[in-house]
Amino acid sequence: AELPPPYTAIASPDASSVPVINCRVCQSLINLDGKLHQHVVKCTVCNEATPIKNPPSGKKYVRCQCNCLLICKDTSRKIGCPRPNCRRIITLGPVMLIPEEQPAQPALQVQSDGTRVVCGHCGNTFLWMELRFNTLAKCPHCKKISSVGSALPRRRCCAYITIGMICIFIGVGLTVGTQDFARRFHATYVSWAVAYLLGLICLIRACYWGAIKVSYPEHSFA
Repeated sequence: AELPPPYTAIASPDASSVPVINCRVCQSLINLDGKLHQHVVKCTVCNEATPIKNPPSGKKYVRCQCNCLLICKDTSRKIGCPRPNCRRIITLGPVMLIPEEQPAQPALQVQSDGTRVVCGHCGNTFLWMELRFNTLAKCPHCKKISSVGSALPRRRCCAYITIGMICIFIGVGLTVGTQDFARRFHATYVSWAVAYLLGLICLIRACYWGAIKVSYPEHSFA
């Protein structure tokens, strides 16, 4: 969470008073000349926003771990970072009241849920918001899909192989048992084709789940 820091006035060489403030991210000086009517200003070095006034009524500042400054309702308990390369879900703790005579301090406890996962395609690390290893994840770096943990693809591969073999056995049984019947009623061939086709589709899906890349968390859950 962010509360606006006090700014200090530094005299320029021509003795004119120029209001400036330190960037809350990179600590560079930001010139506030002509910007004092704004609530936040952007640093020209790191391009991150720094508040210079209290937030509007009913709002509050929250700083994401990626340094993005967010403005949300003061009653919000969970917000999402809008940056495409972050997308963190930020859980906000209870508001802590700070006396006016004390210097500005962080007023909210911010934490992000999830775990860091190493992509099975590109090897980069990204934040995965699910707390279970039976889902698919899309890497924000390479945009490819992988399974978080090997449990899900292993189970689905075995399931598709089992269903596919059952369908093929049913097709073989129908082929052997209804040959004479099929010569008189040609629609019987459709049931053969359906059984073989379902078996083939299931085996193809089993190959897909057997070959899918697996991403693993940096630290496994206790």
